[in-house]
Amino acid sequence: MKNPFRSWKKTAAILTIAAGGAFAIGAGDNYFEVGKNLEIFNELYKDINIYYVDDVNPGELIGTGIDAMLESLDPYTQYIPESDMEEYRIMTTGQYGGIGAMIRKKEDGVVVSEPYEGYPAMTNGIRAGDVILEVDGRSVKGLGTDEVSKLLKGQAGTKVKVVTSRNGQTPESHDLTREEIKIPDVPYKGMIDTVNMVGYIRLSSFTQTAGQEVRNAFKELKDQGARKLLLDLRGNGGGLLREAINIVNIWVPKGQTVVETKGKIAEWDKTYKTLSEPMDTEMPLVVLVDTGSASASEIVTGAVQDLDRGVIIGHRTFGKGLVQQTRDLFYNSKLKVTVAKYYIPSGRCIQKVDYAHHDSTGRAVIKADSTIKAFKTAGGRPVYDGRGIAPDIEVDLPEMPKVVGGLYTDDIFFDFANQYQWSHPSIAPPGKFTITDEVYQAFIAFVKDRKFEYTTTTLQDLDKLVADARKERYYDKAQGAIEALRTQLNPDLPETLKRFRPEIEEVLKSELVGRYYFQSGRAEAMLGSDPVVNEALKVINGPAYKEVLAGTYKAH
Repeated sequence: MKNPFRSWKKTAAILTIAAGGAFAIGAGDNYFEVGKNLEIFNELYKDINIYYVDDVNPGELIGTGIDAMLESLDPYTQYIPESDMEEYRIMTTGQYGGIGAMIRKKEDGVVVSEPYEGYPAMTNGIRAGDVILEVDGRSVKGLGTDEVSKLLKGQAGTKVKVVTSRNGQTPESHDLTREEIKIPDVPYKGMIDTVNMVGYIRLSSFTQTAGQEVRNAFKELKDQGARKLLLDLRGNGGGLLREAINIVNIWVPKGQTVVETKGKIAEWDKTYKTLSEPMDTEMPLVVLVDTGSASASEIVTGAVQDLDRGVIIGHRTFGKGLVQQTRDLFYNSKLKVTVAKYYIPSGRCIQKVDYAHHDSTGRAVIKADSTIKAFKTAGGRPVYDGRGIAPDIEVDLPEMPKVVGGLYTDDIFFDFANQYQWSHPSIAPPGKFTITDEVYQAFIAFVKDRKFEYTTTTLQDLDKLVADARKERYYDKAQGAIEALRTQLNPDLPETLKRFRPEIEEVLKSELVGRYYFQSGRAEAMLGSDPVVNEALKVINGPAYKEVLAGTYKAH
């Protein structure tokens, strides 16, 4: 039997330090409750180790208990063991030592999904779609992406030998030197309207360099003559609060309150103000957001809206108004804990989910309509708390056709783009590349060779109708009519590929451009057909921009 007390000292230390805050701020019965329950947990843990019928892994058992305990609070309070510290560092800095490539699981292997431009994988000839066979002589067959990723990462300057195979050909060996990989916070910037001189900055994360990267990008665009700006925060899940303030500071005056935090402990009641002189307080600014814009993205968006510094376009943001802080624990581990809520300049908190209350299924509840309060921007426009940030102008996006989702799920876009790249050394620049009839016909032939099949929502509903009809014993009577309808509704693949060509072309174009011009090229290529960007250009170049800020805008 395993030693039942092997990890108990470590576990007790972790639990004690995690509970330390409760001892520090608790009073009266809180001391007794915490102490009593830790003693109970101590005895329960020891008894399970001694008496449970099978051997248990003490570390895994405690890990499960810690995770379950923290999950009962909110999704953002997490225990970070020493083994995950490197991933935590990457999240906060955007940096790691490695070869510079994204990988993914495909069937029973691991493939390169996209190399980063200018880093060892790309400069040594590794391309998207290449199958990774070995890392430093170790076969990766059967390993998951996390395990392969750990093998590829390491100290910058160290060597790693990677064996890959392309399209079933003879394996190729690559002797790589790891580098410090910095995932850019600003993957793309550029002038997207040279007539009206509108610049565009895409911000994908808030690591330690986000503020400086946005500042540099903005300066470059101003030097090119930009007189208006689109800041794209769509899909940006946030990051460091200080970087959000630094970014707001680019467009608002020094000394302006951007966000306040309020917690249970007085030390978390803080006011964060801009510290530097701004770069431009007058240039028209539009911020693009969606449901993936969260946390630090919402601080930037909310400050711009509350201060009437710009117009917000897109979809309602995620609604994360909680602040996390990390606490050092024993054995090089950390606790990331929610310590406060944040309040943007109008005084509102945009937290959507109330984690202090749960419904009958145990799920945290969304704040009720009756609890939503109105606030006012600096110019007197009404804004609301509790549900994320509502854009000033909402843009409806077309629903993705089922066939596009099916092609994507079956990796047909990915595989076709790989094969196309392997046989075509170059394509037109991102801003000029289009899907020609020749390329689209080649794609159709590829789809047919893959014997691709998909179902539609209509057929899924028909299957449900059949199931209900069988239960109620109507199916035998209606079988002929139902199956005749099924025949009529079965997808005609050639006709479907023709009918949804515009939607299919969009995804195909993104995949193909990404193969040759990587992340920045992909972003540039897709701007021209982006409905949110097109709406933003219409607003910033027309009367709607001033109407929104004046509170007189009426949706058409």
